[in-house]
Amino acid sequence: MSDAAAVADTEARDLLYDLVSIPSPTGEERECAERLVEFFEAHDREVWLDEVGNVRAPADDRALFTSHIDTVPGDIPVRIEDSDQKSELWGRGSVDAKGPLAALAVAAVRTGVSFVGVVGEEVNSRGARFLVEDRDAPDAVVNGEPSGWDGVTLGYRGILQGTYVSTSESGHTSRPENNAIQDAISWWSRVEAEFENDPYEPVFEQVTAKPVNIQGGTSDDGLSVEATLEVQLRVPPSMTCDEVRELADGVLEGGHVNWNDQVRPTMQSPRNPVGRAFRVAIRNAGGDPRLLRKTGTSDMNIFAGEWDCPMATYGPGDSDLDHAPDEHLPLGDLDRAVAVLEEVADSL
Repeated sequence: MSDAAAVADTEARDLLYDLVSIPSPTGEERECAERLVEFFEAHDREVWLDEVGNVRAPADDRALFTSHIDTVPGDIPVRIEDSDQKSELWGRGSVDAKGPLAALAVAAVRTGVSFVGVVGEEVNSRGARFLVEDRDAPDAVVNGEPSGWDGVTLGYRGILQGTYVSTSESGHTSRPENNAIQDAISWWSRVEAEFENDPYEPVFEQVTAKPVNIQGGTSDDGLSVEATLEVQLRVPPSMTCDEVRELADGVLEGGHVNWNDQVRPTMQSPRNPVGRAFRVAIRNAGGDPRLLRKTGTSDMNIFAGEWDCPMATYGPGDSDLDHAPDEHLPLGDLDRAVAVLEEVADSL
């Protein structure tokens, strides 16, 4: 559908442009959060920044709209590019996740539902973790991440993160015994074999094991060889983080692992009230609803782990452009997403 098929939502477009124009990498969200506060104050909504920096705008708790303010680093010149068929906003965060953030904020002020803009999602979900400890569960949650205006995300894999540490005595490299670096490599090879991917099974249903950082070498005093290996394992809903950790520990030799964080997977029913509301609203907007499962992890995992209420994740934007150097959002998709979210809020 071209932009001509959607009515331009000037308020949503202006807010999104402002939000994208304010850099907000994780840990530096304050200025962007204050712009959101101004937006809600202009609509006579109660709003404040809480102690971790979340934008809190409580209202009708039959639905909580929430998305994250932070982005990954990256300087993409903010601009609007127009063509015969579409108008696109370019800039870091236009897709992940300021497009969803702006759409949810605009829909929230128009329908009177609760809203929270959270911080820290790209690193440790600090804002979402604080939120679930600081308030009771709402009746329903709509989490903001790019799904495409005609898609709704119902499932995310979880994540298990740890650091392998090994130390061995220093010695001549001609010796046959493993040193700490070899121990780290050997352990990780066994982990990869334990979770070898099946090409005939969906990635969403499998454990994906990835090393994210490795360091090693002779110690400063020259008496030992040291190695550290930071790892992430994505956990499908068919397994728990504890089960994955047990399997990884079961092939451990020559070192130990400090498991420092875990987030449970989640899979929501497409028949829950939020999923139903989105299917109806997308059809009413002229779309064919797509039900999605994401191989990554989002704040919805945090909410689902603590709050017993129906939820789903939604927002304009192509998630293939998350963190990409060519991140951009068709503004017609933003317009349609706001209309969908308003109908979902009214339904809930």
